[in-house]
Amino acid sequence: MKAPRLIPLAGYRSYPESEMLERARDFRDTLSRRRTVREYSDRPVPHLLIEDCLLAAGSAPSGAHMQPWHFAVVADHKIKQQIRAAAEEEERKFYGGRASEEWLAALAPLGTEASKPFLSTAPYLIAIFERRHELAPDGAKIRHYYTKESVGIATGMLITALHNAGLVTLTHTPSPMGFLNRILERPSNERPFLLLVVGYPATDARVPDLHRKSLDEIASFR
Repeated sequence: MKAPRLIPLAGYRSYPESEMLERARDFRDTLSRRRTVREYSDRPVPHLLIEDCLLAAGSAPSGAHMQPWHFAVVADHKIKQQIRAAAEEEERKFYGGRASEEWLAALAPLGTEASKPFLSTAPYLIAIFERRHELAPDGAKIRHYYTKESVGIATGMLITALHNAGLVTLTHTPSPMGFLNRILERPSNERPFLLLVVGYPATDARVPDLHRKSLDEIASFR
């Protein structure tokens, strides 16, 4: 196996410890204000802002550096309407019998239902696909590794970047999501991972009064 070409670590920045703590706390406070939003304004979002956030997501670590993701960005209203119609069809089946009573009870405090108007109101939908393999020029499959983990990390970084820029998001996962391949004309080696709703909150947007777990509840130190 050929040894990788190594280059100097040019991007790392070192900070005094006091500044590190301040930066960590500022970032913690920024992310603590993040909320999932279901009521959107149709106010336009600059395209360049979306591009920068996607490039931030694309810097995520991935298995064997395969970068097994594709972000299909949708701003066209007709395509958003198609996605909404297909998603709501699956959601009606979900709420109409596919989901267990336990699952529906867990969702009840969030106020979710089969109707998804945000899918056509928000200025952007970003369909995130997990690319499980590539095709070489000769048609051979090039396997990707740890694709779900890699795409999950990139998705988290995208949500963080969008929030940091001043936008709100919603993670939507209708099941099944194969209609996204059809509507967005994505190849069969890509599997829908998540549909991200992106934009500004409506002026009268409301969110559930939820509790986030404390540090003791989510972490342990040895």
